[in-house]
Amino acid sequence: MNTNTSFIVGAVVIILLIVGSLWYVQSNPSPTASSTPTGATTGNTGNTTPPTQTQPGAPTATTVQSVEPSDTTAIVVGAVVPNGASTNYWYEYGVTANLGSKSSTQNIGSGYVGLAAPAFLTGLAKDTAYYFRLVAQNSFGKSNGTTYTFRTTSGTPAPQGSAPTVRTLAASGVNRTGATVNGQATPNQAATKSWFEYGTTRDFGAITPVQSIGSGTASIAASAVLADLAPATTYYFRLNAQNQFGTRNGATMSFKTSGPAAAATPVVTTQVATFATTTATLRGTVNPTGAQTTYWFEYSTDSLLGSVLLKTTPQRSVGAGADTVSVTANITALASATTYYYRVVAQNAGGVVRGDLLNFKTK
Repeated sequence: MNTNTSFIVGAVVIILLIVGSLWYVQSNPSPTASSTPTGATTGNTGNTTPPTQTQPGAPTATTVQSVEPSDTTAIVVGAVVPNGASTNYWYEYGVTANLGSKSSTQNIGSGYVGLAAPAFLTGLAKDTAYYFRLVAQNSFGKSNGTTYTFRTTSGTPAPQGSAPTVRTLAASGVNRTGATVNGQATPNQAATKSWFEYGTTRDFGAITPVQSIGSGTASIAASAVLADLAPATTYYFRLNAQNQFGTRNGATMSFKTSGPAAAATPVVTTQVATFATTTATLRGTVNPTGAQTTYWFEYSTDSLLGSVLLKTTPQRSVGAGADTVSVTANITALASATTYYYRVVAQNAGGVVRGDLLNFKTK
């Protein structure tokens, strides 16, 4: 790959990372140094757009040319598409094209979306040219990005800050098809972003949108609402955070959505009402059977509850739990000394169910 082609590839990757809010490449629009390609790529350089396949495979790794060097350190960044399997990345670097040194290994997850892969190289010699490339590996294979060069400086101090610290917390608001995942991250003096991975196995496979959490030194709460989950299913999740110094992963935790696996009709019971001369409180119970359910009461002076005289109370939600819930409705403007017939009605994705017909006579 010649110099012009390599530069174009690196520029496209940077633009994709910024536009897609996938991560930080460099806050300074004019980088301290721009690396130079050393020749043909040694592997698949990939891209940062989600591929169309749903079957896991080997990752793709793209080395980005822009580098932020100091006297003895360098911030390097690339992009990795894990392609559906838990993927580690690291940088190989050295003073010759043979490289020889390796940064610490970091995990970028298992999604199908491209994410930035930053690292902080330390212990470098001043005013020295270095070769480097990004490497990514999962259980399906290994990918090497293009090899580039950069040069350390003489008189530029190392940047302040460190990789973020991350903690995954228990999920909340778990129901039949959704949940809120939670965590905490500390930016440690560098612009930091976080995201959650989740899925039905410990390999995850899905990620939430990447969110900025600033560059302070205090712990920041992070959460994301997950929807369209499968009922009665265990999900695994973790919080990840990343800044220019590297990627860190929180512990893997799990939750189980409520059942049943298939929506069932609600279970209802009409109960005895309390009443006065012109008012009454209708009572009943509803079990949503794990699906989002609404209820109401039907009442009439007609024992057949025909449509002409039929009245209904407003529909109200009873949630999507699996426990029996007591429900009531107040009705007014009744005729005195009159018999009224009533029943509770409930509806969810499984259908509509009506309770037994009961009656009372106003005073």
